Amino acid sequence: MKCIGVLLLVCGTLVGPQLACAETRPLHLASLEWLPYVGRSLPDGGMSGAVAKAVAARFGHGIKIAYFPWKRAMQAGGSDPDFVGYFPAYHTAERARQCHFSASMGNSTVGLAMLTAAPLRWRVLDDLAGNKLGVVLGYSNGAAFDQMIKSGKLAVDASESDTINLKKLLAGRVRAVVIDKAVLRYLLASDPALSKERAKLVFDERPLAELTLHVCFQRTPLGLKLKQSFDAALLQTDIAKIENAYFDKLDRTLGTVRR
Repeated sequence: MKCIGVLLLVCGTLVGPQLACAETRPLHLASLEWLPYVGRSLPDGGMSGAVAKAVAARFGHGIKIAYFPWKRAMQAGGSDPDFVGYFPAYHTAERARQCHFSASMGNSTVGLAMLTAAPLRWRVLDDLAGNKLGVVLGYSNGAAFDQMIKSGKLAVDASESDTINLKKLLAGRVRAVVIDKAVLRYLLASDPALSKERAKLVFDERPLAELTLHVCFQRTPLGLKLKQSFDAALLQTDIAKIENAYFDKLDRTLGTVRR
């Protein structure tokens, strides 16, 4: 015990937590496979993973990411004591009551993917009524859109992933798919089956929502402390620089992913 205490003292005060302890005290975060933002096969666990890693390092932590379907990720990250939170999450009023949201660590353009040969014309959300839309189970897609689903004004077909939804779209099982713009581009460049069909799909120029991405820390005293430290570190972090460097790396890897 005395030896451990000495090591902790050295780690915390002599060489500094950022240099010596970041990798030994990781923040355990629940997430999902949502490439290029997060994914176990990607460098640093994805683009959002790279941002979270850089921010956490500024206050003496590494990060450890566990991947689940999104609904399960929210449950585990939100209440399991083995975790401190989940990410990357859109900000919603309901989630804000259940966790401590970090400041924004990125942005997401959410819109409709549709068949090039059968575009869906709409101006306001009410115009989408009567069309079955593919969504991912547990995802928020903007307050107005989510409310229309809850009220029964929009018909949706929920799946476990964006990939499944796009395959449903190509098979004619849904009229359009709600998806993040960067996710669609990445999937069309990296998934062999979808890449063959990329000419058949188009991202609608009218977005459903422009949303910010956050870490949802558990609603505990520790979660609040981590949120405050994370937010302070975010102020010192050039998120755009990290994202641009990450996309450049993907460009070199895939050759076709573009910002």
